Amino acid sequence: MDCRGAPPGNLGRVLGARRVAYPYRRATFGRMVRNVAAEMADLDPEDFHLLSGVEHGMRFSEWVSREKLPEFSRLTQEEVDYRLDRMLDLEFLERKTIQYEGVQLTFAGYDALALHAFAERDTVEGFGSPLGVGKESDVYEVQSFRPMALKFHREGYTQFREVHRGRDYTSDKEHTSWQYTARKAAEREYDALETLYPDVNVPRPVDQNRHAIVMERIDGVELSRAQLEPEQASGVLDLVLRELATAYEAGYVHADVSEYNVFVSEDGVTLFDWPQATPSDHENAEELLARDVGNIVGYFQQKYPGDVPEVDESAVADAVADGSFGSVVDF
Repeated sequence: MDCRGAPPGNLGRVLGARRVAYPYRRATFGRMVRNVAAEMADLDPEDFHLLSGVEHGMRFSEWVSREKLPEFSRLTQEEVDYRLDRMLDLEFLERKTIQYEGVQLTFAGYDALALHAFAERDTVEGFGSPLGVGKESDVYEVQSFRPMALKFHREGYTQFREVHRGRDYTSDKEHTSWQYTARKAAEREYDALETLYPDVNVPRPVDQNRHAIVMERIDGVELSRAQLEPEQASGVLDLVLRELATAYEAGYVHADVSEYNVFVSEDGVTLFDWPQATPSDHENAEELLARDVGNIVGYFQQKYPGDVPEVDESAVADAVADGSFGSVVDF
């Protein structure tokens, strides 16, 4: 079933003048972790050894004992003392005295490690301005062989206990650091994008390291901001549901579809934000798919009453699951 194709009518006329390069929910830049790119050139290899050593130690404890840092970083004690002060001043690390003096990575330090890996692999050559912020991520423009988007996952940093208990990729671990939670979210999203692209309209994945993903930069408008003409509403909804059908056939349920993670352009629709993607053979897959269908159908019916028909959402979800979905007008 061909799930790609252009939306009905001239969407360029109705999407409005405000077009953004990558979609992200309700951009509020004040919450973003600071951009560390400007400080990267001043860091030495030994600084990254120390940051990596702390990262390694956080696999075992939330706060890494200062006494363990020479072992974990493979630096001398004198080198650790010097580098530790630098990293604390830059706020790449933070320190806490409990029964011992402990340190942990901040998200700025974790960002620096991911950026260093991307630079070493020639994935990222330049760092641009922020593109937006999602519920649990920050997105920046980066330069690679062409302009790209860099997404940092932020799951678990400010409300760690609540987040990791609610995510099935962390809930089975007795000790789970926020960096593990964010990294697993990035890995899950990247795996989903690699599986789905190009058969499903998702951002093309380029590279992934730790909690960060480099992906294609998209042009268009977030569905929540798009002002569709009445005759276009059902057709755009059809496009979204067909993408869900193709994704399900390819092996994934999005599991968090809403008007904030669908992008509309003259070329069609793009689904993004896949960290909660669930395999189609998961025991809860059909329930999650039905929820996705209900969310997006409900949005269209609320925003475009009278232009989108009342449908049997259960029947629509069944059709999406078995690949027989054609249009909401059939239901």
